[in-house]
Amino acid sequence: MSETAAADPMDTPFLKSLAARIRAEDAFGAWDRKTDRDLLADYIITREQRRTIPIIGDPDPDTLDRVEKFYQAIGLAVERVTGVMASPMMKMSHEGFGRVVLIAGVLVVHARTLRDVHRFGFNDLGALAKEGMKAVDQAVAMIEAHPDLARA
Repeated sequence: MSETAAADPMDTPFLKSLAARIRAEDAFGAWDRKTDRDLLADYIITREQRRTIPIIGDPDPDTLDRVEKFYQAIGLAVERVTGVMASPMMKMSHEGFGRVVLIAGVLVVHARTLRDVHRFGFNDLGALAKEGMKAVDQAVAMIEAHPDLARA
């Protein structure tokens, strides 16, 4: 059963995994007093803010880091649900176009073409949770359909 319809987006396995993934880089405890919502604030970009971000030139390194963490969190959530490790592989051009795949065993459980990563973000936490859980649900379904390949 999908958990995309959770009353509070923070209750989804995806956002829990994303917050945990971000906290994993806090070696000195600087973010201990921050809430998970505060840590995820960088993923919230309104339509108006998105329009002001130029798509010419190289994507900001912080944006690329957020994209990478987003897909790592999908892999973590998939592992928590299925017990199968799903690792992301991302290839990005200097122009902000690329591809990401999540691989479990010898099975590609999620594949996505990325465009205009300069403007990567979501209108609110609900949209972030929905998009992440959609990818988690698709990957879990793929693993359940092909368990031998996922565990190879």
